[in-house]
Amino acid sequence: MEKGFESLFKESIIFANREVLSPHYIPQHLLFRDKQITDIENAITPSLRGERGRNVFIYGKTGTGKTSCMKYIVEQIRKLPMVRAEISYINCRVYNSRYRVLSKIATDHIPMYAKRGYGVIDIYEKVINWVEEDNRMLIVILDEIDMIKDLDDLIYTLSRANSDIKSGGITMIGISNRVSFKEDLDPRSLSTLYEKELAFPPYNSQELSAIIKERVGKGFKEGVVDPASISLAAAISAKDSGDARLALKIITKAGELSEERNMTAVTPKEVSEAAKSAEEEIAYEIINTLPEHQRLIVYAIALMTIHGHRYKKLNEGDDSFVLSGEIYNRYHSIAESLSKETKSTRLYRRYIADLNMQGIIISYESGKGIRGHTKLIKLAYPPLKIKELIEKTLFKEEELPAENEPKAE
Repeated sequence: MEKGFESLFKESIIFANREVLSPHYIPQHLLFRDKQITDIENAITPSLRGERGRNVFIYGKTGTGKTSCMKYIVEQIRKLPMVRAEISYINCRVYNSRYRVLSKIATDHIPMYAKRGYGVIDIYEKVINWVEEDNRMLIVILDEIDMIKDLDDLIYTLSRANSDIKSGGITMIGISNRVSFKEDLDPRSLSTLYEKELAFPPYNSQELSAIIKERVGKGFKEGVVDPASISLAAAISAKDSGDARLALKIITKAGELSEERNMTAVTPKEVSEAAKSAEEEIAYEIINTLPEHQRLIVYAIALMTIHGHRYKKLNEGDDSFVLSGEIYNRYHSIAESLSKETKSTRLYRRYIADLNMQGIIISYESGKGIRGHTKLIKLAYPPLKIKELIEKTLFKEEELPAENEPKAE
């Protein structure tokens, strides 16, 4: 047993600093994102000078550097002297309602009022008074903004604040992996949030290769990673999504495989082996944080794939594909059983397109032998694992007790 523990504390022959390979690590310079950083800085500079800035919406696929760039900018702002603005950086996976967002703002800046029992209006008035006290500018950064359940109410509340505040103001920055979520917004919320829109494109293979190479230089022992391994990890990630997070996960898992095998190098063989499990892990993370109704749709597909569906009777080939119309009907039943309002078929089709774009499902148009024109859809990952994952994350989510999250007044 002692020898076993001793091996855990042995110096790695592969890794020099694993933290550098983490998706949460913010490098001193973010490669290939100078333009995006400059655009964000230009948009919020008025707020830093004490003027009301423009609201900004930032979007791009997972792993394109949105959060890293925003956190990098926040760090730079906090180093500046004489800045008139205060910042609240809010993870909307956690603070996913208007009440929770306002409570987080109060916790950040006026903690003496961040207590249980205050209603939305009470917290709102405290924030307004705090802003007015010293003619402050408040920048509210809403990361994964599409996770907020009552987003229209939140946007209305924060934008209305600028009418109620006699001096100072509030600027919103929304960040999302899905540009299409704006179609869910009320037109007034849309015009408020989208004063300036910034897109983050996926990284290409050369960019991903440079990003991996930079992190490998700090995270791995010198000379351990074969240059061909870097190129392969970049190519796999570029082909799938242009996702830097996936690229770093692949090279990290490849390093772990090499370490487990007592190897002194990370070769393309380990990269190829690591890629499949890394892709699945990223996919499960994405599923875990999908908006509620998208998760219900994925859950419906998983159930139908596992337990059977009508299309099986129509096709002797691959029976893992499901008819889009059947999926909608099953989703409708599940939503009703959970007392949730079913989304329209128009929104359902958009959700299917989102899921397809994120690589969670595979779809194609039906051909001969199937009545009418529909889509055939299948999951890109094991349905049983997806079913279990969603049951843990969706059906066991616990809301704050009613007394902790008062109803809107």
